[in-house]
Amino acid sequence: MEATKAFLKKLGLPTGDCNDLPTSTKRFPDGAQYRVEIPSVEGPKAFRTVLDALDEFDVDIHRISQGSGIMLLTDDELEDMARLGREENLEVSLFVGPRGTYDITPMQHASAGKVAALRSQGMDQLIYALEDVKRACAKGIRGILVADEGLLWLVNEAKKAGELPSDLVVKVSVQVAQANPVSIRLMEQIGADTYNVPTDLTLARLAAIRQVCDLPIDIYVEVPDDVGGYIRHYEIPEIIRVAAPVYIKFGLKNAPNIYPSGTHLEDTAIKLSRERVRRAKLGLEMIKRYAPDLVASKRGAEGLGVPTEAEILQK
Repeated sequence: MEATKAFLKKLGLPTGDCNDLPTSTKRFPDGAQYRVEIPSVEGPKAFRTVLDALDEFDVDIHRISQGSGIMLLTDDELEDMARLGREENLEVSLFVGPRGTYDITPMQHASAGKVAALRSQGMDQLIYALEDVKRACAKGIRGILVADEGLLWLVNEAKKAGELPSDLVVKVSVQVAQANPVSIRLMEQIGADTYNVPTDLTLARLAAIRQVCDLPIDIYVEVPDDVGGYIRHYEIPEIIRVAAPVYIKFGLKNAPNIYPSGTHLEDTAIKLSRERVRRAKLGLEMIKRYAPDLVASKRGAEGLGVPTEAEILQK
């Protein structure tokens, strides 16, 4: 293996997983090591519940994300999501709507075909996806979530061409599932601004990714059951130390998957949102207890996709 390792070293790549767990010296633009994300905030009522829970549990966060898709929010709901994010100085990251699981093709529903679940199916879905993003941006949204490499590249080209705002933050979904430094570097090169790594990566593997990639890593420290179901709260300080800059992300174990959400599941979405904030309280107490010197960003820090006034795009 030595010749192979020597070749990797010439390419500037690690010669293995970083079992020595080196401390990351990389940071967010404001010098911070970590930020906090509450995922699966499925609409304005769930968002308001999160904001109330932040006060109740004395927790601060930097980003909320939504998984059902932009296309399943009404114009009024989109405007409310943007307004709440703008007022609270929080990034609002909305999933691009069209995806394999919403299409009429069957492969993604088969046991061996689930890897295709969130991929864009054909050129029509890519067009629909860009329309979804344009609609969100017109309402002031400045954060989106994508799960297809082709769509990621296309959105990046649209940003460069002025078809989409240059300050749009593009987050890559955990379900893209690239799990090694080289693959994630490719995601960074084609437009990823933050990357949600698979939920089961060890500290040594996270450290190896950090040697190669500069973009913020998003990682579930509590993981929904359908992507693993782990609770990694005690690892949070070490995850931040070796992987900074990192978004620590509080999903929820033993909770239903409610995508796509809507008014028929609203009560459940609201309850799940409140509990995610309580879980964040538990995780952030781990940082205070074991690594109080770790540095978090302030709300609205540089690099966050905080929504803008909708009128800015419409002029």
